[in-house]
Amino acid sequence: MGDHHWTTKITKIEPNKIYVRGYRVDKLMGKVSFPQAIYLILTGKFPDERVGKMIDAILVSSIDHGATPPSTLVARTIASTGNPLNAALAGGILTIYKWHGGAIENAMRHYIEIVERAKSENKSVEEAAHNYVAEKLAQKQRLFGFGHRIHKNDPRAAKLFEMAKELGFDGDYVKAALAIKDAIKSIKGKELPINVDGAIAAVLCELGFPPELGNAFFIMARVPGLIAHIYEEQTTQKPMRVIDPVDHEYVGEVHDDE
Repeated sequence: MGDHHWTTKITKIEPNKIYVRGYRVDKLMGKVSFPQAIYLILTGKFPDERVGKMIDAILVSSIDHGATPPSTLVARTIASTGNPLNAALAGGILTIYKWHGGAIENAMRHYIEIVERAKSENKSVEEAAHNYVAEKLAQKQRLFGFGHRIHKNDPRAAKLFEMAKELGFDGDYVKAALAIKDAIKSIKGKELPINVDGAIAAVLCELGFPPELGNAFFIMARVPGLIAHIYEEQTTQKPMRVIDPVDHEYVGEVHDDE
């Protein structure tokens, strides 16, 4: 072994054999879903179907959110200049951070601290959340994962919490998210709904993921949507056009009953 020898626990490649976290990829194929494989490669733990269903719902929930988010506008703009798909996709992904998708990581930190306080102070999650929210509001700090510029009741968040309950992932972190919502109403006297980022954050905590991986799930979810926007831009729009961030219209089909 040389001076630059290093180790990894993620993958092992041998002639005619490919291992991910110790499992042969060809034997995982057809046996586990892609969301289960994501859980395996990130955690090193073999997931059951419940975990796969929950991650699958998370990825579907954030696959796209219109043509106006920064990631979409940047990706379309880059595509409009004649750049290839990979360049436009990279540009879109680079916009995802603190104020766009980054709420997941920050919301996870909220929930983790509340649950830790509840345990260390021998209080209920609800009481710990109320005190936490009071402190944050007094300091004029933002509570990530709450409120939305369009939705008063984010349907994606409601569905994620519904599935979390059905699949058995509605523990203290989900309680913390709901308790923050109640505390905001109690202290400020108005509703501030949990948005999809806040719901994803609670579920990721329940699944045992660290906050540092929170934004990764937003990125993974958005990639297909960004690719769709890039391809549409490349194949249906004129090059170097002025892309208005507001003046656009959806002309596709709507399937509300499906």
